[in-house]
Amino acid sequence: MGTKQKPTGIKRIYLAAGHSLRAFKWLIANEAAFKQEFWLSVLLVVGCLFFPFSLFEYVFLWCALLFVLLAEIFNTAIEAVVDRIGAEIHPLSGLAKDLGSLAVMVSVIIATLIWAGVFIQHLSL
Repeated sequence: MGTKQKPTGIKRIYLAAGHSLRAFKWLIANEAAFKQEFWLSVLLVVGCLFFPFSLFEYVFLWCALLFVLLAEIFNTAIEAVVDRIGAEIHPLSGLAKDLGSLAVMVSVIIATLIWAGVFIQHLSL
């Protein structure tokens, strides 16, 4: 292995942020599901600002949306790794992709329940 030292400190953080930004741009350009979930999240964040929620409720609602995006990022990463391994059909490859999809679906259900709970609580007050 090479003896090249990895960056540390601020330089490491700067480089990591660059990699993250590159990944985000790729997701927006190439993953329809992520793009839809991202723009829906933006609309929901802006829309909920018109309601008199507490700071905790805003943070809770926004974290629920970030959880969906995080699940979609992991799902896309799983799909990329499976596709990289090979193009042949294998039950475990399909299972890995299905489990990633299930994680996204569960995150959407959780986010929906959180959003519904917060809004229902305010409607009943």
